[in-house]
Amino acid sequence: MNQLFDLAGQVAIVTGTSRGLGQYFGRALARAGADLVITSRHLESLSSFEEEIRSLGRRVLPLELDVRNRPSIERMVAQADAAFGRIDILVNNAGCNVRKPALEVSWEDWNLVLDTNLRGSFFVAQAVARRMIPRGYGRIINIGSVTSVAGYAGLGPYGASRGGIRQLTMSLADEWGRHGITVNCLAPGWFRTEQNKVLYENEKWVEYLCDRIPLKRPGEPPDLDGALVFLASESSRYVTGQLLLVDGGISTGATRAMVQKTA
Repeated sequence: MNQLFDLAGQVAIVTGTSRGLGQYFGRALARAGADLVITSRHLESLSSFEEEIRSLGRRVLPLELDVRNRPSIERMVAQADAAFGRIDILVNNAGCNVRKPALEVSWEDWNLVLDTNLRGSFFVAQAVARRMIPRGYGRIINIGSVTSVAGYAGLGPYGASRGGIRQLTMSLADEWGRHGITVNCLAPGWFRTEQNKVLYENEKWVEYLCDRIPLKRPGEPPDLDGALVFLASESSRYVTGQLLLVDGGISTGATRAMVQKTA
């Protein structure tokens, strides 16, 4: 492996690894050489993924984490640091969505999405940065979305949270850069996940979507591997505060036509 992309000897925390893209992120980092801390609100949901990472020859520590609960965040980070003695990489992946027309979004819906996606990401990053700063090194990767730059009907709270992640990324990059910490935002486009799988059951919707993606297909999880490892490794040592869209090109402007037709 090119040394610029080699993560051997490094320790990565990936939040929200019980399913979906979180597991793909963890798998990509492990294949690049990193040991992992994997998290979920329910430890039993991590057992099979834990075994998979061990089979790759990596150390792995499953920990309970609820990103909406600050003591849970502090406890997880302290346990990770105590077990490995270092935290080099954070992938802020844990998130949720409530898909509703704006007029139907409740106070509770808003709080759930923003508390999980935005507030949770900030306080996890804060807790991890407190360990990174004394060492003068760190890679923080916040997971955003194409909704960080584009609006979609029915995704008001989610889009607000992902737009906030983009701004948060820039603020933290500006503040922590002097400590050798880079902070970037990896923003997937339309990938099939647990959050949106119902959309992909509609063949006409998928056809419509693909027509507006310049590469003519939705994303597949392996499409994110290279971007993730790039941002986690020495190859991105002079890259910080950036939004890296991995979206097949839909953010080039085709998005506007899609929004207009579905509004």
